[in-house]
Amino acid sequence: MLLAPCGPSRWQLIRQFVSRRRPYQAVWAVALAMYAAASFAMFLGVLDGWTTGEYRVYWLFGAILNVPFLMMGELYLLIKRRTITDLVLVILLFLSAFATSQVRTASLNVDALTKDLPLGKDVFGDGALPYRLAQLYAYPAYVLLVAGCLWSAWRMRGRVELVDRFFGTLGIAAGATIVAIASGVGAGLDIVPLFSVGLALGIAVMFWGFLRVSRPVASSSAARADR
Repeated sequence: MLLAPCGPSRWQLIRQFVSRRRPYQAVWAVALAMYAAASFAMFLGVLDGWTTGEYRVYWLFGAILNVPFLMMGELYLLIKRRTITDLVLVILLFLSAFATSQVRTASLNVDALTKDLPLGKDVFGDGALPYRLAQLYAYPAYVLLVAGCLWSAWRMRGRVELVDRFFGTLGIAAGATIVAIASGVGAGLDIVPLFSVGLALGIAVMFWGFLRVSRPVASSSAARADR
């Protein structure tokens, strides 16, 4: 269930990027690939018990990096000056490499891996940097993602030619919020169905938003003529 929305969504965004060359589509495809990797690692962990490698993949791509890359795609959509967005992307890639190094070499409490959905603070330790990186990376990125979506939607209100982008940006914000709530509550209560269904629903809503945002923008005169 978790992987079902990720595969088609990712390839659809890749095809759109190849045909239209929009950077935000490529970055969002990377974010969805991270969701897919984290979801597959979680599937294996729940199915037959967690290995340290599976948990590292799950934590790196599911808890730390995917939301910053969603935010990065939103920045490419909203900010027209490529020098700014390209600089932010370079910083994000550097931070991603740092997080990868920290998670790859961190010590894990294997006793905590007996749960279906082990918490990061139990596996890495409450004060460990790999655990804190999820808060340092994902929390600010989520706030910026939702704020950017809402700000963009507010600017586009009433503009008929931008109706697809208006609803698409709201969909992305809603989907990210569903994922954040479902993953937090599901993991906190160790309820795999809640985690899985919420994550799949959130990704599906985000993908719907990606598709709406990626539709060609009609001219103002054409949009008025269609009304």
